[in-house]
Amino acid sequence: MPPAPTAYTGQLAALGTALCWAFSALIFAAAARRIGVLSLNLIRLVLGMGFLSLAAWALRGLALPTDASPRAWAWLAVSGLIGFVFGDLCLFLAYMKIGTRLASLMMALSPLLTAVIGWLVLGETLAGRDLLGMTLTVGGIGWAVLEGNPPAPGSVPEPRPSLSGLALGIGGALGQAGGLVLSKLGMGDYDPVAATQVRVLAGIAGYVVLISALRWWPRVVESLRDGPALGLSTAGAFFGPFLGVSLSLFAVRHTVAGVAASIMALQPVLIIPLVVILHRERVGPGGVVGALVAVAGVALLFL
Repeated sequence: MPPAPTAYTGQLAALGTALCWAFSALIFAAAARRIGVLSLNLIRLVLGMGFLSLAAWALRGLALPTDASPRAWAWLAVSGLIGFVFGDLCLFLAYMKIGTRLASLMMALSPLLTAVIGWLVLGETLAGRDLLGMTLTVGGIGWAVLEGNPPAPGSVPEPRPSLSGLALGIGGALGQAGGLVLSKLGMGDYDPVAATQVRVLAGIAGYVVLISALRWWPRVVESLRDGPALGLSTAGAFFGPFLGVSLSLFAVRHTVAGVAASIMALQPVLIIPLVVILHRERVGPGGVVGALVAVAGVALLFL
């Protein structure tokens, strides 16, 4: 395959990831308010594993990743624990504390953190342009966070920004960055759908341990009786752990992780029209310009 089409394939997959995650962010935020983040995360991963198994069987003839090497299992499992358990738990709690738009905007830090992890792990250096990109990214996020427009009449107001909520958002970005780098390290030339299965299986195992330790199983069983929440979880599992995460691994397989991460960071920009249309939320000039400046900084990091 010629280099150019391969590069564009990775970029398009990353753009598809951003769009999927914009939809899933709104869906999961609604579901989390009904059944809580722990129950939601386990349910969505189990449902996502079902979608992935069907896709893997149709595409590869193997419903489970039984052909993965021990090295791939090790790195992808750690990636799943960091991304799905630590990162997503932080992100979902941030959704509830500071709202979908601001929590998603905090994820614009993920490419910056990916660059830092790359420097620490791989010895990559940062040039002056990289430092400028980081400054724009952090400045844009701060600009948008400080935006304080009142909600439109009849709409559900977003929670006010808080230090704990912002810290959780940063934790979500850190989990995504670490999970992405380790995913590429463990995947190599392995199939992206099967690699996602390994990550999801590790995430399910992590939540089983956490829910058992917290004795949360009665809440999980109760959540399964909530029809609307189960419907939201199913839709979110399709766009999130199945389609979105598979596209993200496909993207990092066909382009460098930093480029893929920067394009995935378009999620906060894509989510703005969605919250305006669906939630009648007012997004002022500061929110729009701040999001654009943050993503421009991310793009500058990886030009």
